[in-house]
Amino acid sequence: MKIESEIEKVSSFQHLEMLANQVVEGFISGMHKSPFHGFSAEFAEHKVYNAGESTKHIDWKLFAKTDRLYTKRFEEETNLRCHLIVDNSSSMHYPELKSNQPFYEKKIGFAVLASAVLMNILKKQRDAVGLSVFSDKYEYYAPEKGSDRHHRMLLNKLEELLVQPKVKKTTDTITYLHQIAEKMHRRSMIILFTDMFQTEDDEKLFNALQHLKHNKHKVVLFHVVDNETELKFDFDNAPRKFIDLESGEEVSIFADNVKMEYEKRATAYFKNLALTCAKNQIKYVPVNVGDNFEKILTTYLVEKQNFG
Repeated sequence: MKIESEIEKVSSFQHLEMLANQVVEGFISGMHKSPFHGFSAEFAEHKVYNAGESTKHIDWKLFAKTDRLYTKRFEEETNLRCHLIVDNSSSMHYPELKSNQPFYEKKIGFAVLASAVLMNILKKQRDAVGLSVFSDKYEYYAPEKGSDRHHRMLLNKLEELLVQPKVKKTTDTITYLHQIAEKMHRRSMIILFTDMFQTEDDEKLFNALQHLKHNKHKVVLFHVVDNETELKFDFDNAPRKFIDLESGEEVSIFADNVKMEYEKRATAYFKNLALTCAKNQIKYVPVNVGDNFEKILTTYLVEKQNFG
């Protein structure tokens, strides 16, 4: 099932909630034709009423239309707590988009829409969701809740992240992952969107990721990158000036002169990242900006099922 076609249908909408809902609805309808069709039952907002159950949650309006008794699933208690973490450092505001490009072809835009898509599913299932945003400071924190007002507040915050920061913001992943971990007291699924561009020691970074797993949390790391330029270093061989979005440091080079070595080192870093996450039982999922959101959604559904 091609999520891209669903996105194209609604690309004119700037409203994040509406776009996220269209992506999710397209995904759910497509699950009937995929190996994940069994998950579609999880999205039902009603279930058939069984004799002997409480009549408190019967949907009488639906009964009037169908002459059958259903209870509202969304009245049930929350059975999952999910905390979304978004890296909002300056490097996440790459690449610079052309006027005709959708916002989700930038790393922060992809992370924002992916977060909104997951929030849409969590809302349908009446699960609780929280949000943390970090860069060179802990920008935002909201604990896990399931109310409509809470969802609206989080969506408004996500929309704010789409604005390019006026000042350079570095990445202090380690400090704030530790701080977020300290706030997570009840067992939760923790989902992190970041490009993993940081200057700190890798061992310290993985200690911080491991800290997120305390209290038996499940951690999913979505590694958001622009594959063409950040992994493959696919530029023409005209002389170019490369500028570090976080430090402002500049270097002028011909891309072809460093392409092979760059790609070798980038591939090694990604591989080491994947292996270390696997060793620490952290689900590592590389995602390319502008890709469809099927990988995000299927990862969430599989990990939720394994979470138990």
